Amino acid sequence: QVQLVESGGGLVQAGGSLRLSCAASGRTFSRYAMAWFRQPPGKEREFVAAISWSGGTVYADSVKGRFTLSRDNAANTMYLQMNSLKPEDTAVYHCAAREGSVSTLYHAYNYWGQGTQVTVSS
Repeated sequence: QVQLVESGGGLVQAGGSLRLSCAASGRTFSRYAMAWFRQPPGKEREFVAAISWSGGTVYADSVKGRFTLSRDNAANTMYLQMNSLKPEDTAVYHCAAREGSVSTLYHAYNYWGQGTQVTVSS
């Protein structure tokens, strides 16, 4: 079992930055592919970014060049640095984990955090 806890969300003006963290406990963190998904108000959950156990990353087109995903396996933590934020980035951000390779599909992930709210004002 893996427990995931997100932090770092908040209210920021357009053009600003936030850094989200996802702390994992339980089984060996380094074995897991990790990802961020987000759910904007009234919309479906969507893929944001994912990182393999070795650090390879995949990003949604909407965040490429603005968001940077990283992980610290020694600290059992994943980070999402979000720069140049836009109002359309407003959503609840969830971190997720799965054994094996990265996936952009939310149903491929077995473990989920409770989410952290990110609100970007115009």
